Amino acid sequence: MRTSFVSIMILLAVALVSCAPTHSSRYREGSNVGQETGMTVDDERRLTEEALPKMLKDYPPAQNKELQRYVSELGMKIVRANRLEGNPYHYDFTVVDVPDVNAFAMPAGKIFVTAPLIAAASNEAELAGVISHEIGHVVARHSAERMYVMEKEGKKTWMYAAGGAVLGAAVGYGLGRLVCGPDDAACHAKAALLGGAAGAGGGMLAQKYTFLVNSREDEMEADRLGFKYAVGAGYDKDQVGKFYEKLLAMEKSASRGGGGLAKSLADAMSTHPPSEERVQQMRELAAAAPERKGTVSGPGFERAKQLAAGMGKKSRQP
Repeated sequence: MRTSFVSIMILLAVALVSCAPTHSSRYREGSNVGQETGMTVDDERRLTEEALPKMLKDYPPAQNKELQRYVSELGMKIVRANRLEGNPYHYDFTVVDVPDVNAFAMPAGKIFVTAPLIAAASNEAELAGVISHEIGHVVARHSAERMYVMEKEGKKTWMYAAGGAVLGAAVGYGLGRLVCGPDDAACHAKAALLGGAAGAGGGMLAQKYTFLVNSREDEMEADRLGFKYAVGAGYDKDQVGKFYEKLLAMEKSASRGGGGLAKSLADAMSTHPPSEERVQQMRELAAAAPERKGTVSGPGFERAKQLAAGMGKKSRQP
């Protein structure tokens, strides 16, 4: 029975990520044209509310009102500048106190940023780029698409907790399919390492909330939307995409050394696969954007970074 159960979980994890496209050719840019979902905005809210209690237990809000206020104000600045509030979603932004470097979005406008990610950002424009990317996922309805398919098939996998090194290996295999060429053995080995980290206790989003695992095509679209939203909110075009260069460098370092860094990045690697292609796209967007002076950091960024860096890390139960 146990062997059969594990085998089913491997198949679910592999099927989820291996069906993702290996190149980015979709340019619907948040218009959702051709999107396969019959889900309404109310449906998105309902499914989010179903998953939210468990999410908040696994990813508890940081107990620092000043930091929460800063990130909320930053997020709403981006939303309002791009006339997204109430169109059709209402947004809110939460800092979560876990040891991982990550940000993620649930359908209907609920966006989460981890304290270590804030601490890792070099300036507010970088952080704005990450938050705008997550807004892009909401606008493009990426998670909603997957939740709809899962509900239609009777597989409420966002409510299901699975763990262990075996599932981690499946996540690593799927990550390799997403970011590696078919004959790139070294790249697949790195993906397997990150999958092992997931099985060892990281990668909770991939393990418990599979609707948050994005394809490379989803990521490329969210990157383009995020760039537009961050620059639209007045941030420096040459800085808003820099965090993705940093994330890619961290991934390469984790692949070489493993250990704590690999665990810290397991969530981000499994739900937001990094690639040279994504970094290159952000550079191209910056080069093509009109030259104008943009904001690099606001007055509250350094204080927020300091608060995030000093925050006690909470251990998580797998």
